[in-house]
Amino acid sequence: MAEDGTDNEEVAEGEDEGEKKPGKMKLIIIVVAALVVLGGGGGAAAYFMGYLGGGDMMETADGKMEPAPPPPKPVFYYSVPEITVNLSSAETRAHYLRMTISLEFSDKDMVSQVEPNLPRVMDAFQTYLRELRVDDLSGSAGLFRLKEELQRRLNVAIYPARVDDILFKDIKVQ
Repeated sequence: MAEDGTDNEEVAEGEDEGEKKPGKMKLIIIVVAALVVLGGGGGAAAYFMGYLGGGDMMETADGKMEPAPPPPKPVFYYSVPEITVNLSSAETRAHYLRMTISLEFSDKDMVSQVEPNLPRVMDAFQTYLRELRVDDLSGSAGLFRLKEELQRRLNVAIYPARVDDILFKDIKVQ
């Protein structure tokens, strides 16, 4: 017996048990953490490879799996009547611009909002187009600027409706 009245054998056993429990607890924590990391990594890999809820996958021509593109959004068109205007010119010979365009909308309700405002739209177009010169319409850059400016003026004229794009059906400069 020890001086404090305890049995030495009991103290030795208690120490052994105390040492084993924290060691076992650390081992359990490490094993659980490793399983979480491996499970998470495997789950992420399966998700990105398309095995788990990664969305619709499609095979490309080279055999790779890629996410399927989203379905196309519905598009609505409205044809504007043909527009013919004199272009601004310092020359004695007159130049004319004749064009037919379509307006592109992503919402069918927008089309119904343009029709009552068509006189305002045509006025905005005619006012702008009559100030253009032949040089303003040359090349693809000139047509791009024309498209952007017409779209801006159109969106102002039909506000709060909005046009997504203007498409040239026919454009002639004579």
